[in-house]
Amino acid sequence: MKNVQITQEIERLLQFSLNHRLIEKLDVIQSRNALLDLLQISEPYGESISQETLESPVVILEKLLDYANEVGIIKDNTLTSRDLLDAKIMGLLMPRQSEVVRDFFSTYEKQGPKRATDDYYELSKASNYIRMDRIAKNLYWQAPTEYGDLEITVNLSKPEKDPKEIAASKLRPQSNYPKCLLCIENVGFAGHVNHPARQNHRVIPITLGKEQWDLQYSPYVYYNEHCIVFHEQHVPMKISEKTFIRLFDFVEQFPHYFVGSNADLPIVGGSILSHEHFQGGRHAFPMEKAVVESEFINESYQNVKAGIVKWPMSVIRLSSNDKVELIKLSMEVLENWKEYSDEATNIRAYSDEGLEKIPHNTITPIVRRNSSGEFEIDLVLRNNRTSSENPDGIFHPHKELHHIKKENIGLIEVMGLAVLPARLETELKEIEKILIGDLKIFEKTQEDTSHPLNKHLNWIKELINKYALVKANEIPEILRKEVGFKFLQVLLDSGVYKRDEAGVTGFNKFMNSIGFKNLKDNK
Repeated sequence: MKNVQITQEIERLLQFSLNHRLIEKLDVIQSRNALLDLLQISEPYGESISQETLESPVVILEKLLDYANEVGIIKDNTLTSRDLLDAKIMGLLMPRQSEVVRDFFSTYEKQGPKRATDDYYELSKASNYIRMDRIAKNLYWQAPTEYGDLEITVNLSKPEKDPKEIAASKLRPQSNYPKCLLCIENVGFAGHVNHPARQNHRVIPITLGKEQWDLQYSPYVYYNEHCIVFHEQHVPMKISEKTFIRLFDFVEQFPHYFVGSNADLPIVGGSILSHEHFQGGRHAFPMEKAVVESEFINESYQNVKAGIVKWPMSVIRLSSNDKVELIKLSMEVLENWKEYSDEATNIRAYSDEGLEKIPHNTITPIVRRNSSGEFEIDLVLRNNRTSSENPDGIFHPHKELHHIKKENIGLIEVMGLAVLPARLETELKEIEKILIGDLKIFEKTQEDTSHPLNKHLNWIKELINKYALVKANEIPEILRKEVGFKFLQVLLDSGVYKRDEAGVTGFNKFMNSIGFKNLKDNK
């Protein structure tokens, strides 16, 4: 690409940045010079360019990255190297952290929290921190069940590293800065082969429970305005009274968002247990839409409505205008659940390892404002015990489901959104061919245990028997429904109280043990 063409692309990027309020008019000359310096170009484009409206800078960035590779600025042209440079480019066009924060709270005070988060979300997309072009590649559909429509997404937005990148990552010395992907030190960080660049990253400081926390968006949003709220200190996850106080504080400050926490124990927790954080956003998950099937009352909390939610996992829903009461009652549920055992339903609070007692019970809490404007909290009961039969977890997806989902069932999945691995895109297409009648693929799957479809073999046989007479054009929709059914089984496996008579009896027994009475029994 000739210099005159690349300088024109620089002008396009400056225009994009002005249009999306990344920079102001007075910043143009400084920003232009910074880009010229980075790309090792001596003079800018000498003519004006036509106005255009772009939602994303990606088309411009791709041309700048191609040029950088041609002239040797990018050494190996891997995706990681390109990502490191495009974050650096956009970082030169970003307002400073203090400016972003000042603008956010000015908007919050004058126009309200919704407008403040709207503007911040648009900034995070325009800066290419949220990579909307990659997120658009994700597969998404809904699967009808007796519990409502579950949401399914196949995650294609996180590209896998190629062999060159894997080799380079092994050669790089271990670094402890930043300590993790959530730490505040990620703001403006240049990144390297083992850690993403964050020059285009800005966060919003907020106070929760009289402590310093920060708000940011996930760079790979799984749902609308998927935000992360993280403790400013690198401290481990812990569900406690402070958790409930912080969650309600957040929803009070941002009533248009829900917020929830992963559990704080392995197996039932999220992927990052080392740094205290929550996830939130503006999205109504299937669990939120699920109805209360059994109503309860607690005489000590007359202003709180309580119930068991009709959901494949075990969920207690509490709602009230009084957040102090909700925090107190939620804490009672947590404290009692952590100590609760019931052999009839296979629930044990502790196991012994030598002199040490290993805890197993915890909670996944989610807070929101409901349609009546009340505070509402869902308390999802969790247990991380394992057994010889289920070494990955008794209340975890069992082995026969691992061909679809074997990872931890964290906050997002608990609420009814399956985040499934990228391999399923190709594998489902191949299974579709088998169901249409391609026996060669089926024969290879049976013969070769290393074949990518071999892990699906039992499922494929079931599907062949079930849909032998179905028309070819119906197969894709059938497969989507069947994946949805598998995800439902994942959630059912993860529920501590099963959806049968024994499970209902056990759940009611626990509710009664902490002072809840079923309203149906009182009538």
